[in-house]
Amino acid sequence: MLDVEVRELMQAFVLSDYQVQEVYSRFCAEIAKGLKKSTHVQANTKCFPTYVQDLPTGDEMGKYLALDLGGTNFRVLLVSLKGHHDATVESQIYAVPKDLMVGPGVELFDHIAECLARFVEKHDMRNSHLPLGFTFSFPCEQIGLKEAILVRWTKGFGCPGVEGEDVGRLLHEAIQRRGDVEIAVVAILNDTTGTLMSCAHRNADCRVGVIVGTGCNACYVEDVANVDLLHPDFKRTQRQVLVNAEWGAFGESGQLDFVRTEYDREVDDTSINKSEQLFEKMTSGMYLGRLVRLVLIRAIQRKVLFKLSNRREHFATAMQKNVDVFETRYISEIESDSFPEFPKTRSIITELFGLEKASVEDCQKIRYICECVSKRAASLVGIGVSGLINRISNRRIVVGMDGSVYRYHPKFDAYMRNTMHKLVKSDKEFDIMLSEDGSGRGAALVAAVASKTI
Repeated sequence: MLDVEVRELMQAFVLSDYQVQEVYSRFCAEIAKGLKKSTHVQANTKCFPTYVQDLPTGDEMGKYLALDLGGTNFRVLLVSLKGHHDATVESQIYAVPKDLMVGPGVELFDHIAECLARFVEKHDMRNSHLPLGFTFSFPCEQIGLKEAILVRWTKGFGCPGVEGEDVGRLLHEAIQRRGDVEIAVVAILNDTTGTLMSCAHRNADCRVGVIVGTGCNACYVEDVANVDLLHPDFKRTQRQVLVNAEWGAFGESGQLDFVRTEYDREVDDTSINKSEQLFEKMTSGMYLGRLVRLVLIRAIQRKVLFKLSNRREHFATAMQKNVDVFETRYISEIESDSFPEFPKTRSIITELFGLEKASVEDCQKIRYICECVSKRAASLVGIGVSGLINRISNRRIVVGMDGSVYRYHPKFDAYMRNTMHKLVKSDKEFDIMLSEDGSGRGAALVAAVASKTI
């Protein structure tokens, strides 16, 4: 039985039905604002059109390159589409050195082009003409299928000379500077678009793609008549277009202030992008561990945790040294732990504090703290997904999900569904499926669809 102190400590993370409904209403209003030309500038959720109109049929064939950049590593993939919803994938992971994450943009793109060339040579395809789908998982304003202007760097990147520029052109120029490979950049996409496309390749009812990993974002199928931002020269071939919601920025105008806690404010204050991506800071893997860390410090200081230890001050100091000392993956491990032994939780406590024999009571409290933080994150994601589902005219809708938080947390899916059942319209039927390599296979599928329509 948990004591009152820990429940009181975590009360601010527990969303009431009223708060859930209010966040939902504000989110829906923000999406509508992002889609309209007249209100787009003021909107936090920018709802950028992706210029992808065709969903895969499963019959696509051919060889396509995919490039996936969205963190400290990037992947190059050779995807062979074989029809009948079938595909084989060969891939290689390359590191992005820390100095390149903040160095001149031209150096970053030269590094990517060099790795592409090495990959193509390794697969003995140097003389082949290869269409490439580029998954670039940062906020971009698309002005065409293969033109995307970087709005802002996130996730620890800060290369000068890239914000406000077309990343498709920068990659194309880096490939051209080499002159040793025949690679054509035919599509730029966000990882959420890739997730949607990858899931739609396997399930024709997929209309929403969501990533809950290092970052948090969503893409969905919108009626083309509602999308004011499409370029006037764009040929509308379908009645639909995929929209990149960029919902991580929701809350930047104060819409979430009534549910944000003191811990959320401190996480934001100590981040490299203060006052930005506030929804993302409450839901994504980059920040959930930081939130738990701050709560643990407060719990130790208030003698809610480790009451009987005379080393409490040392424990609190150990947690204050590094904002990422409590890794987000610990949350998944702790919430999947077995009661009353708590082997994973005890191991984490030993690793963090050097405490060999944590009490069952302390293990339970730490699990409850993790549960409150992750449940709120999943509820917020569920609110956003419900808002998107309710915009789509189809009766049955599948949501494609990916990202380390969703993939590895034992209860994230259940927490999400619990919120969605309260908000999704009663005449709609929804399901959630796990994406198979959305940012890789999905990029190749966008390239395949793009090659068909070019």
